[in-house]
Amino acid sequence: MPQSSMPAESLQSPAVTEGPVSLDAPMPHRKVIRSWLTPLSERRTAMAVGLLVLDWVIFAVLIAGTIVFPAWWAKLLCGLAAGFMIGRLFIIGHDACHQSYTPHRGLNRILGRIAMVPSLTPYSLWEVGHNVVHHGYTNLKGVDFVWAPLTKEEFDALSPGRRVLERIYRSGWGPALYYLIEMWWLRMFFPRKTYMGTRRPEFVWDGVFVSAVAALWVAGLVWAAVATGQSVWMLVGMGFVVPFLFWNAMIGFVVYVHHTHTSVQWHDDKQAWAKAAPFVSTTVHLQFPWKVGGLLHHIMEHTAHHVDMSVPLYKLKAAQKKLEDMLPGRIIIQRFSWRWYFETARKCKLYDFTRRCWTDFQGRPTSAQAPSYA
Repeated sequence: MPQSSMPAESLQSPAVTEGPVSLDAPMPHRKVIRSWLTPLSERRTAMAVGLLVLDWVIFAVLIAGTIVFPAWWAKLLCGLAAGFMIGRLFIIGHDACHQSYTPHRGLNRILGRIAMVPSLTPYSLWEVGHNVVHHGYTNLKGVDFVWAPLTKEEFDALSPGRRVLERIYRSGWGPALYYLIEMWWLRMFFPRKTYMGTRRPEFVWDGVFVSAVAALWVAGLVWAAVATGQSVWMLVGMGFVVPFLFWNAMIGFVVYVHHTHTSVQWHDDKQAWAKAAPFVSTTVHLQFPWKVGGLLHHIMEHTAHHVDMSVPLYKLKAAQKKLEDMLPGRIIIQRFSWRWYFETARKCKLYDFTRRCWTDFQGRPTSAQAPSYA
């Protein structure tokens, strides 16, 4: 069950302690909390390169499977599995973008681009939007744009068509559409100045790079279809469209459950946000059965990642355990079930910043009032 009792806490730094911090004690300063994880931030080049090569080989084999298997259902299964591997590769790229994958800054930038290219993600644009905006201001309305909830007044002011789209996004069935439109198309694929306040040549070249990869990917499938006498539409659909759409659904779901929960608070006041220890209080540790979290490179051990982005993905599980041992009762821990997920989607439609709670589309509260940090 989620541990959602979040007392109002100051960021005063107590003396460093070897034991757990009690709920009635002030929240330790972030530097103190990060010091607990410092022994787990060692990065290993050989392991990092090996993981990337392994995931790329599996991805390539699955794409080949969409070509060589004659049955449509076998092609579809390979396409879906390839989409999952795009997600795994992206998580590696995400680590490299944080400079937490290997000890070498230049190598991280190279490996990050190699890992992110199947998701058609421009490395430099993700680096700015994710590292600077999302991690710098997690769940601060007006800055962090990832799954940022609207207020009742903002929702009512939308056009009818846009209100329908918001309802789809927040239905529980809309992560793929949300990420495809709001994140990739508007903010990653040659974004307008409205969505990216600054322009750099690197942004353009990364956009050209992923566009060229997409063109070569599709062209290769077309060539394979002609060479083997198969349907062009079938191969492009199974070998490109299906993996790309699955990847969008996967990443849309992941970023949604990382920071959306009835116990997670959003803020519209920067001072109150800073006092709420957002590096801990705005993030969910979602636990899956059958060690599914390991298949996702432990990205669901997300509190540890937000506390210290230098911890590599292959040490996040240990880092998360350390945090939960040292901060009992303060970290939101949720066991995953589809029932919980759709219940969250039903309750977390809009956010009331005055009452500090989630609401439905009619503005009726659906969660307990969060603590005040003013």
